[in-house]
Amino acid sequence: MGESCKVVMAIHFKHVAIIGVGLIGGSFGMILRRKALADQVVGVGRRVENLKTAVALGAIDRYVADPQEGVRGADLVVLATPVDTYERHLREWAHYLAPGAIVSDVGSVKGTLVERSQAAMPPGVHFVGAHPIAGKEKTGVAAGSDQLFKGARCILTPTNRTDPTAIDRIRQLWEEAGSIVLTMDPHLHDQILGAVSHLPHVAAFALMNTLAELRDQQVPSLDLAGHSGGGLRDTTRIAASSPEMWRDIFLWNRDNVVSYIDRYTRALEELKQLIKAGDAAGIEKVIERANGEREKLNSSSSSKS
Repeated sequence: MGESCKVVMAIHFKHVAIIGVGLIGGSFGMILRRKALADQVVGVGRRVENLKTAVALGAIDRYVADPQEGVRGADLVVLATPVDTYERHLREWAHYLAPGAIVSDVGSVKGTLVERSQAAMPPGVHFVGAHPIAGKEKTGVAAGSDQLFKGARCILTPTNRTDPTAIDRIRQLWEEAGSIVLTMDPHLHDQILGAVSHLPHVAAFALMNTLAELRDQQVPSLDLAGHSGGGLRDTTRIAASSPEMWRDIFLWNRDNVVSYIDRYTRALEELKQLIKAGDAAGIEKVIERANGEREKLNSSSSSKS
């Protein structure tokens, strides 16, 4: 033949174990099965009813209650549980994995968590941190979809210890899921996501609790919910997110989150003082700046879509 052809091997795993078959883990399982990226997908979780739903929806082939049983023979394990559980899980079953196996995750915090997870790997087993930036305010596998990650970004967070072949295999998986895959230092990831994701959740949770306090303690007869419009719903949609998941995110990224809350508090205080002083020009200036930043956000989102 006069021309050489480069053959690209399709990504494929024999046995994938998903620890935590909720919205993200379940959606990932749907993609693995419907695109035939794995011979078998085993779900591991605490709630049998949720796992039965996962089988019915095609997210997993079967399920087990014992994580050690679920990961035996696995060449890929995906941690899709709250991030505070990672170390406990790895202590329980990482030693059952054979050399060449890959452990990855879908958590919203990386940094020290990636370093500790790598340190928990037995010889020849590789950890690759991954964060698909996709989700809904609803949780559970019933809300899952094999289209959830399409067009969404997925950030891989390798260190200088991460195996290049393992990184490439996880990258290919997320590309098969339809994600736009980026690579980032784990600590830089936490700085950026702390600002653009974790802080907005803080604001939404605090705002809803402030309204609840107004209703319950100051004006119990005032029907706040009945008179709310799209602005409140849009601003606080993410306040419906999982308490367990966000508790762990805040604690594992606490230094960045606390620093950003301090900055946010200063911005609120500045606006409060302008309103208190009746400074119309100052208030308008603050809002105009916010308008400009919001427009930049719109332009950035449009250019990347």
